[in-house]
Amino acid sequence: MEKKSKLLTIGQFAALHGINKKTLMWYDEIGLFHPAVIHPQNGYRYYSYYQSSILETILLLRELDVPIHEIQAFMQNRSAASMKQLLQEKIEDLDKNLAHLKAVRKTLMYHRQNMSTLLTMDLSQISIVKKKERSLVTVDVSQNTSFDKLVELITNETKKYQLRRLHDASYGTMISVENLYQGAFENYSKMFIEIPFPIKKAGLHIQPAGEYLRAFYKESGKNSVVCYQKIFDFAAKHNLTLSGFSYEIIINENVIEKMEDALVQIEIPVTNHHA
Repeated sequence: MEKKSKLLTIGQFAALHGINKKTLMWYDEIGLFHPAVIHPQNGYRYYSYYQSSILETILLLRELDVPIHEIQAFMQNRSAASMKQLLQEKIEDLDKNLAHLKAVRKTLMYHRQNMSTLLTMDLSQISIVKKKERSLVTVDVSQNTSFDKLVELITNETKKYQLRRLHDASYGTMISVENLYQGAFENYSKMFIEIPFPIKKAGLHIQPAGEYLRAFYKESGKNSVVCYQKIFDFAAKHNLTLSGFSYEIIINENVIEKMEDALVQIEIPVTNHHA
């Protein structure tokens, strides 16, 4: 226990806590954290081992980006109740930041997967993929929906679900299989936005889990019509039934200059006639 009663120089105390001694000098100057003893002749600062827990509390709060003036106020009225309240607030802030970072990571992985698709897949081929269930925010659209109205609707939805930017989520358009079979290839029903963090709210569109037919077309001319006709032929040949909606997303929008270079990915739920 002798070492705990021994005073430490400012250099020793700073090294013990992994900080610069100038930080300790500044804390002393602003009245936040004083040394245990100041030598009357040479003015050297000395610290007690028992001050370590107080300094670590300050350093923790600084790491959490608590402003100096708030730390000063807290240190002047330190108690279990005030400490609990402060930590609770910071835990809530951290939870929000973690949720945002997870959302950013999911968005980055989504874009990375799109780039991998561009680089490795034969985009002329139709394939069957398995997908997990997704909850989507949807905005009803029609051929008569103006661009200004669409922007307004999307803006309202991103605010409602506390997205910092539209690119915090993946988004695309939906067209019903019924419209496709009727040849109404431009009659989109909805625009969808996939929120990249878990939410449970009424009114969300559930994109079902299961097998999906996947195809691609370039966003120009009548390419969508040609692509959907190939899809119909593929489904008929393999005894597949298309259902629900076709979900379309542009997978290369962040690496193109012109909209006519956009590459659209189509995914449609399918079931096998003999399943």
